[in-house]
Amino acid sequence: MLNINATPSTEIAGKVEMFVATTRETSLEPVFFSGERGPRLAFARLDFTVPKSHKTGELELPDSGPGDPAKHFTITNLKRLDLAPIVADVRREILRRPPAERDVLVFVHGFNTNFADAAFRFAQIIHDSGFKGVPVLFTWPSRGQLLAYPYDRESAYYSRDFLERNLRAIARDLGTTRMDILAHSMGTLLTLEAVRQAAIRGDGTFGGKLRDIILAAPDVDLDVFRTQMAEIKRPVTIFVSADDRALDFSRRFAGDKTRLGAISAKDKDIIAELEKLGARIIDLSDVASGDSLNHSKFAQSPKVVQMIGRRLKEDGGIETAGPQLGDRLGDIAGGVVGTVGSTVGLVVTAPVSIISGGR
Repeated sequence: MLNINATPSTEIAGKVEMFVATTRETSLEPVFFSGERGPRLAFARLDFTVPKSHKTGELELPDSGPGDPAKHFTITNLKRLDLAPIVADVRREILRRPPAERDVLVFVHGFNTNFADAAFRFAQIIHDSGFKGVPVLFTWPSRGQLLAYPYDRESAYYSRDFLERNLRAIARDLGTTRMDILAHSMGTLLTLEAVRQAAIRGDGTFGGKLRDIILAAPDVDLDVFRTQMAEIKRPVTIFVSADDRALDFSRRFAGDKTRLGAISAKDKDIIAELEKLGARIIDLSDVASGDSLNHSKFAQSPKVVQMIGRRLKEDGGIETAGPQLGDRLGDIAGGVVGTVGSTVGLVVTAPVSIISGGR
């Protein structure tokens, strides 16, 4: 469905183009990819516009139906693609860029996230971080329902082979200079499992292309994380917050075991142990957030998401280690919106100014 709104280009702050690899089952519009498990990887390309009125850390969306590009993040194009066309498209997109911008950032979302949630959130992160490379969304079969936690967790395990193969293809076939992974919540479990598998196979760096692994609010058992890191044997950056209410919910589901993302600078013995394994801890416990669950601070705090962008731009990735970073960030701005509403569908809205080049 294509809804055309006449929106002057002066009301558009920017555009975001992303590619999608997914283990979700394909579906009809406006869902496009459901919360059920697909038998193989599927692919797509999405183009977004960002409203001029956008505020860093916020995700402006309509309550329902098509958005107004002057006020909301909107999708102007969504095209499902087969493997060969998307490989060609991504390779072309990478090679047309200067060498310094041939990075790929892979985003792996978390629990209770439908396809629309994941796509819009990643678009906001890309725009607000100032990332200049090629964004790739890896979206797995979450049903986007709070009580579907066990199903989502099994879906994360279901998707680990697919993610590993996708990362190998990005590193090998696309001409990328380097690759970073940003994973959130239960998506960190999926990411760690995929990288662990790759390390066991003898190539945990994906041909030397993998740089940073950033785990935001990881929904991972501490004991499991220790065993994963014993095989991965490389640094990972972890955003933690002791006031994360979503991880408190997860803890109760998981036999009252502390989640990795719920530790803080006060857990000195745990942090010392994790740092020996290669974990670089960034404590966001004191960071204000409009998210009532305090689970998406990495995306919703303007200073944190901009810091991620700056660090990704640097050759060394996120090198600022230690649990004190949250304190050094100072009075990080709050007042941001909550989590993405699952009622928002992927209605494609193509402004006239985008189609005709302005008026």
